[in-house]
Amino acid sequence: MIFPRIGDLQIQMGIGESYLGLALSGLPIGVQIALLFADKILSLFNFKIAVSVSITILGFFLFLASFSYEPWSFFIFLLFAGIAVGIVEVAVNIEADRVEFKIRKKIMNRSHSFWSLGFFSAGLLGAVFSQLNVTPTFHFLFCFVLALLLVFYFTKKYEVAPTRPTLNEKPSLFVIPSNKIMALVFFTLSAMLIEGAGIDWSVIFMRDIFNTPPFINGMALFLGAAAQFIVRFNADNVIERFGSKNIAKLSIIVMFIGLIFVSFSNFPYLVLFGFFLMGGGTAVLFPLAVSAAAQFSDKTAAANVASLAQISFIVFLIGPPFLGYIAETYGIRISFMICFPLLFLSWGFISSIDKKNDYG
Repeated sequence: MIFPRIGDLQIQMGIGESYLGLALSGLPIGVQIALLFADKILSLFNFKIAVSVSITILGFFLFLASFSYEPWSFFIFLLFAGIAVGIVEVAVNIEADRVEFKIRKKIMNRSHSFWSLGFFSAGLLGAVFSQLNVTPTFHFLFCFVLALLLVFYFTKKYEVAPTRPTLNEKPSLFVIPSNKIMALVFFTLSAMLIEGAGIDWSVIFMRDIFNTPPFINGMALFLGAAAQFIVRFNADNVIERFGSKNIAKLSIIVMFIGLIFVSFSNFPYLVLFGFFLMGGGTAVLFPLAVSAAAQFSDKTAAANVASLAQISFIVFLIGPPFLGYIAETYGIRISFMICFPLLFLSWGFISSIDKKNDYG
């Protein structure tokens, strides 16, 4: 709910892109802290408790962030929100993998589509609230209450899937990535950076480059998340038909085309289409990597997923301040252009997603 209002909060704090980027890094730092301990935490609490408590904490600290008039307070509130995000991230991924194993059918991408649906809904709601001059505080309070009602309604009746057997079920506190996990990290880097750039900077991009109305600015985030939702919701059946590697190649090509539109087009609606393509292109790369990591039998599924997430999220950690510095120093278009080399890196590591979860 916070990202459609980043531009409004930037004005409220009276800071430039560099300081905004540093403040935004509080969220991924919090995620990193949580991922170091996620395996241990999830061994102590079941899925429903972990998700319910974490989402409550997340909404509360995002609501507090709306009162920020200094970047340091904004950073601290996002830090605690990020800790909650990290727990939810691992818990949901592990639960999706357990359900896949139970029903012998791919659902990982479809489960991630509902994460995108959250951004999709937040983008649309944020665009409307911003256009209507609704304050971020009221906006975030409304979303906080709505999220609490939804999460407690769905977790009340949800039946947790049984634990998936692995060679090693003993939880570890710190998760050290294996070579196979590092290959998956390189595979996901482009999607992580491009997705992060779109989430953090798309609204500000439209405002600064084209001076478009707040609703149109919010559409940049909305369209990217909408494309992610559409692709992820339908991806599992498509991947089963055409194969993970072919879909990964197509995704990287789509990201490349979208990035060209965003980086070079002088037409706002063509740039919006570029954000749409970028969102669709980033949709399946990380879920594919998560599915592959969860199948490795050297550690628990939770340990491998946490290991992948904590290393991959370093891009989200360094992304906001780095892209913010580039945007303020060289221009916000340049901050998107630097994503191009990582697309070639991802292409080179496509083979890392060869995995053993093709049921059938």
